Amino acid sequence: MSVVKINVLTVPAEQREVLEQRFASRVGAVENSDGFEWFELLRPVEGTDQYLVYTRWRSEEDFKAWMEGPMQAAHRGGGEGGEGGEAPKRPAASGSTLWSFEVVQSAGPKA
Repeated sequence: MSVVKINVLTVPAEQREVLEQRFASRVGAVENSDGFEWFELLRPVEGTDQYLVYTRWRSEEDFKAWMEGPMQAAHRGGGEGGEGGEAPKRPAASGSTLWSFEVVQSAGPKA
């Protein structure tokens, strides 16, 4: 069965819009990766400053291949200068933790 990776990002209130805009501008960065099955960015509603970045993969190997290749390329420049001499982009999140799960059961709506 699939594996699920949830990146827990601690995001200060003043950086929420920045984080969401950065994810919106990365559309396609993961979707074409071999073994990729699903992505969701989950915004906290109340009681926490943690966003959840949910991805589902066909296998642990597919996730690792993405982490070692396309993900590295997609995240380059986060602390470097922007395009055209722009000021460096600082991270929108102040902390990150990766949770890993194996899918044991899954269900969807009945047709």
